[in-house]
Amino acid sequence: MILLDFPLYLMETLKCRGSLCGFVVVFMFLTTVSKGSACHAPSTPQCFETKADEFYICEWSMNTTESDVMFDLYFKKNRFRNIKTTWSKIHRDKLNLFTPVDLWVEAHVGNSSCTSTKKSVILSNTVKYEAPQKMSVSWLKSGLKLQWKAVEQNSALAEVRFRRHDEHRTELWENRTTNTTVESSMYHVIVPNLSKHSAYQVQIRHRSTKAHNPLWSNWSPVVMVPAELEQMPGVTVTTTLINGTRKVMLAWKPMPHAVSVTGVNYTMNNTQSSRGCPCAERTQHFKWNKYTTYISYSAANISVIARNTAGYSPLAIIQVPAVPAADLKSCDKTLLDRKLNKQTCLELYDLQDGDSRSENVITLTGRKKKKERVKIRKTVKDYVRYLYFEHRCNGRKPQTVKMCLFYQKEGVPLREPQDFTPSSETDHSVDLSWKAIPSVDQRGFLTHYSLCRVKISSQEEHKDCQNISASLINHRLENLTPGTKYNISLAGVTRVGEGPRVTITINTQPKKPVNVLWSLLFLFGFFFISTVCTFILKRIKNKIFPPVPTPVIPDFTPCQPESQQMLERKEEVHELTLHQLHPERKSLPEDAEETPVFRGKWDDGTDEDAEDERGDSRMPGGSSDECLSTDQALRSSREGEMTDMDQVDNEIAMLIYRNGLVFDVKTDST
Repeated sequence: MILLDFPLYLMETLKCRGSLCGFVVVFMFLTTVSKGSACHAPSTPQCFETKADEFYICEWSMNTTESDVMFDLYFKKNRFRNIKTTWSKIHRDKLNLFTPVDLWVEAHVGNSSCTSTKKSVILSNTVKYEAPQKMSVSWLKSGLKLQWKAVEQNSALAEVRFRRHDEHRTELWENRTTNTTVESSMYHVIVPNLSKHSAYQVQIRHRSTKAHNPLWSNWSPVVMVPAELEQMPGVTVTTTLINGTRKVMLAWKPMPHAVSVTGVNYTMNNTQSSRGCPCAERTQHFKWNKYTTYISYSAANISVIARNTAGYSPLAIIQVPAVPAADLKSCDKTLLDRKLNKQTCLELYDLQDGDSRSENVITLTGRKKKKERVKIRKTVKDYVRYLYFEHRCNGRKPQTVKMCLFYQKEGVPLREPQDFTPSSETDHSVDLSWKAIPSVDQRGFLTHYSLCRVKISSQEEHKDCQNISASLINHRLENLTPGTKYNISLAGVTRVGEGPRVTITINTQPKKPVNVLWSLLFLFGFFFISTVCTFILKRIKNKIFPPVPTPVIPDFTPCQPESQQMLERKEEVHELTLHQLHPERKSLPEDAEETPVFRGKWDDGTDEDAEDERGDSRMPGGSSDECLSTDQALRSSREGEMTDMDQVDNEIAMLIYRNGLVFDVKTDST
């Protein structure tokens, strides 16, 4: 139908009438159709304003492999010839923008030509934006936020297509269309319901929402969107002291692949540099997962943050406290009132309960002007304890050359020691404990504590005081009187004077009597142990030194001597011959013949002499006869009961005792 209308269009355009004109038009139409059979007709051109300048761009397409194709672009009567590309840029002054205009394009391939279809448009109503450029992305709680430069202040319609980025597979594109918002000359679009733990490939195109005939822009370049940085870098710190300088080595694990598809950058910041001290390292940007920096002995906060094209990680803050110095002394002199060179930095940390806080620091450097230094100097407060640092620049590294405690002006403590309590009271001592006065209330260097005691029951109420080291928080008070009430007070003392006192009252216990039960138990135990030890020692002695056997002495009735002269008779030693008898033998051996001789001798006078001597020594005069008669009576009574062998044993036993001498006679067992 379009082809049949084309001759009429030519006749109307050429304003020809009659059969001759019609013949010419038909001939031209047939020639065009015959030539067009050798090429494919191009698409209808689209012409639009770019909004970037005062030109219109017309675009079309053609399916051909030929390289020498030439195009002619027609705007009603206007013809733009010999165009070698499938687009053309025409200044708006050469076009009729506000009235309908017929638009087509004619292609020439060799000796052939073909024409696109005609389209009537109003050029001012057709708008096509340029493809979005320099698109930035960021992750929000609600989804993925895309933003790019706005073409105009009005919102636009955007079409977003995306797919998940995976190293091992390629997913299909998904498309979503939404209206943009305009903020600060930037278009903003939020794509919801995307996984923050995955990386994506994203493209976008947009078109006007105000134009009567809006056209879609071309697709933007593919943008790689990394996963969200949800976790802060897990920084580990290694600190080394080097002659007044601290070498701080920072290290952390690499980020996951989904986070680092576009690369990860890190930023390190040091608060010492922000305070203006010389040689302190300023903000640094780097790509590796470790870094080494140098700081002074004062407190510092080092922050590390990771960044990719989609956003920032949470801030990792490493608090590096001041180097602890044992037994810090008071400053003998400072540089606060002197002119500083540019390589010197002073820091005063306001100590709150013994802790230095970086936000309460006063920094004074030689680079500041005199008026500024004076103003900073006036901010130093009286009665406030400061931790004083003096830093210098040594080889482009900060070095601490002095560290001490500083008071601009001292006073007496404002408060007494806290929680002063007694414990473990005895009759002569008590344990005391307390908490130190807070540094903010000391108002000076605490030299010692003053501990005093007063007897309440004493008429004179003598006050006895002693000094206790300022580093102690407990003390044992001794040499107290039993059963006495005391007032005990404690106060902190600075170089200026003594602060308020805290007082407690204690009662010492009365002196305890000796426990009788324990004494008895102790004595009983002592005697029991002594008895047992004595018994054991006797047993051991009997084993080592056996006892001497006791001689058998017949019973007799003692007779009283008549005179002392009878008792003082001297003993006489007689020769005695003993023959050993063997009771186990029933018949006497050959030497038994000597027995009558032995007995004869015994009977002849030995026994009599012995008896006479006993009688003479024990009983004088007639008393001896009584003793002998008694002895004989006992002997005669026993002889009837004894056997011959028993009689022999008895006689031998009598022989072993002679004039008070004992003879040890041992009998062989053989």
